[in-house]
Amino acid sequence: MSQLPRPDARTVAVLAALGALAPLAMLVIWRRQDLLGVVLALLCVLLTMVAGVAVSAARQGDAPDPVDRSPAVGPPELMPYGIDADTLDALDSRDALRAVRDRRRGTNGLSGGR
Repeated sequence: MSQLPRPDARTVAVLAALGALAPLAMLVIWRRQDLLGVVLALLCVLLTMVAGVAVSAARQGDAPDPVDRSPAVGPPELMPYGIDADTLDALDSRDALRAVRDRRRGTNGLSGGR
């Protein structure tokens, strides 16, 4: 038994978008406010979501593969000051960040220029 070929994400997006237009047009033309109208609206929403996911999959497929970067040690002046993201969130003022940098350098906040 042969398997059917899997459609491309762009093809699925186009078909789902066109399929969503049909129930939307029926809703606008018929102006149904009963169970059939609710079913048509839900079908329109479902097909719109399928089209959106397919477009996202097509965009992700177009993106180049990420380069596998191993953690390399660079020059000390380019490396962070040993501060993680949570600490940076807690330190929101420039004076606090300057104090952390000075403490890291070992100057203890004693700078002669200011």
